[in-house]
Amino acid sequence: MRSLLHKRDFYAGGLMMLFGLFAALNGPNYTLGTLMHMGPGFLPTTLGVILTILGIVIAGSAATTPEGEDESILPEHPQWFGWACILAGPLAFIVFGKLAGMIPGTFACVFVAALGDRDATWRGAAILAAVVTFFGVALFHYLLKIPMPLLRWDFL
Repeated sequence: MRSLLHKRDFYAGGLMMLFGLFAALNGPNYTLGTLMHMGPGFLPTTLGVILTILGIVIAGSAATTPEGEDESILPEHPQWFGWACILAGPLAFIVFGKLAGMIPGTFACVFVAALGDRDATWRGAAILAAVVTFFGVALFHYLLKIPMPLLRWDFL
């Protein structure tokens, strides 16, 4: 049990369980509805239950990890550039999405966040951003009809 408390997966699973339980327990405060007519509390409740189950699985996997693997809670050297890129990604979406539309916002978000990987190349990040942008636009603009313009030219 003592070695379990030194594993990152244990803490990650516990945090996911907490977030999931919070969402699953607060979702029913809104109308749940049915599968055909979902209310505003249906999605948070469902996602909370799924997140709780995933947290249990991740924390449980920490118990089956052999001794000596994944022992350190913190890495030796924090990757500040990676943290900055991941945090800057959603900010890039907000700025580019508001000024230029969904396509540039999505591309900028994924591109900036992908550069946070120390093994990423500019070319690989651009390809990933283009693919995610294509599927994101197909899903959110055409399938779900999110009211956000694809491109805005009036910001110039």
